Amino acid sequence: MLHGEHIKLRAIEKEDLSQLLTWRNKPEMRQFFREYRELNYDQQLDWFNKRVIGDPNTVMFAIIDGDNGNLLGASGLCYIDWINRSADFSIYIGINDLYIDSYYAIDAAKCMMKYAFEELNLHRLWCEIYNFDHSKNDFLQELGFQVDGKHRQTHWANGSWHDSIFYSFLSSDFKK
Repeated sequence: MLHGEHIKLRAIEKEDLSQLLTWRNKPEMRQFFREYRELNYDQQLDWFNKRVIGDPNTVMFAIIDGDNGNLLGASGLCYIDWINRSADFSIYIGINDLYIDSYYAIDAAKCMMKYAFEELNLHRLWCEIYNFDHSKNDFLQELGFQVDGKHRQTHWANGSWHDSIFYSFLSSDFKK
């Protein structure tokens, strides 16, 4: 288990899947995720078995409240490239429809970054967000992520095309 100031990160358990599925299927959150479809429990279980348990290139955590142990959301490192030491960084806070906040999400992200750079010896974290995801844009900039660039009109949402914005954070940035 990893410890932040206000949160803890622990392995996702099968018992977490129903709650994670409920949050992930909310249209106001789902619009920000790559998976556009509403998922059913069997699909969530398949993701858990194949990606969380069975994929050595994915490390996912449940974000829990450090005081009471309640499930808050999820964070992970996906598509880990062990040769080039990079990973796709993901995070969301599902409780109270927060999605991204300046309390739990910031703490969980800093804990994940410390784990990525100090434990896994990764060199680069990256993430892709959509240009209408203002909360995550501000969040990533607050953490010190840098914009690498954008891909034009990659994502269809809310009746129009949107750009993907790519961010990265390097281990040398973390040491500063």
